Amino acid sequence: MEAGTILHIGIQWTPRHPHAPLPNFPRFVRASSIQRGSDKGPKPSRDWIAHWVSKKDEAVRSLPIYVGGASLLTVLFNRAVSGIAPVADASSSQSRADLLTLGLAVTSILTGLVWLSIQPKSITPVDPQGVECQVFYSQLSEWVVSEIFWAWESLSTITCCRSLVIIYDCKCIVQIGAAAKSPNDGEPVIVDAAKLMQGSLCIGVLKSGAQRYLANLSLYPGRSELPFLPSNTQAVILQPLGDKGIAILGGDTIRGFTTSDQAWITFIGEKLDATLAKFMSDMPTVVQE
Repeated sequence: MEAGTILHIGIQWTPRHPHAPLPNFPRFVRASSIQRGSDKGPKPSRDWIAHWVSKKDEAVRSLPIYVGGASLLTVLFNRAVSGIAPVADASSSQSRADLLTLGLAVTSILTGLVWLSIQPKSITPVDPQGVECQVFYSQLSEWVVSEIFWAWESLSTITCCRSLVIIYDCKCIVQIGAAAKSPNDGEPVIVDAAKLMQGSLCIGVLKSGAQRYLANLSLYPGRSELPFLPSNTQAVILQPLGDKGIAILGGDTIRGFTTSDQAWITFIGEKLDATLAKFMSDMPTVVQE
């Protein structure tokens, strides 16, 4: 078998519920024992004002209307009972103050109307429009596959990641998760690694050596370079793996990858880079044998 061929490895994998436990892989993890309630560190402070505003959103939006209306009625009532002529007199300081107050009251009412007319768009996860795919590079050893499975299970459980593609040394190492469906035979659209690495997205990421986050994929024309992702993929992270590879993560939610997710994906990318670099350095010996 040639080193550049791709095959479907017969490893059982089925989509699972996001809260299902992770499978047990042959890995050694050192962790300290922490009992519930033993954490004596500082507790994060809670923003009570922001919490109250989020729960009383409609009332807060209407508040300027009530304040402006009450101010307007107060000025008119004061004008009526104070014995001042109802016609504004530019030479009167009271008239000038009343006009200024009326202007502020009307501005508050208009502000409340604008706030009520603007409703935030709710952002919800979508179901990827495609098929489940699991394609591995044919020469991968068992420990590399286990490492990739660990990364995939972690990302798909903790973050909004629903598709993962890893290109390394111009080879498609893995394509797992949701993939676009081919209109001809209904099979997953396989990644063309050579064409992908020549695209502007990958060239820019590898040249900068920094992660790139496309928070709303529909706004970027470069999405045409990712035809293997489901058509309704909402967000994409392109994570460089050293200077030889790139990991592409497709999410199901607009701006679904948080800042913590991005930092964690960077660390996972560094670990995968070390794993794949070691595998590639040992691969000529494996092929020769």
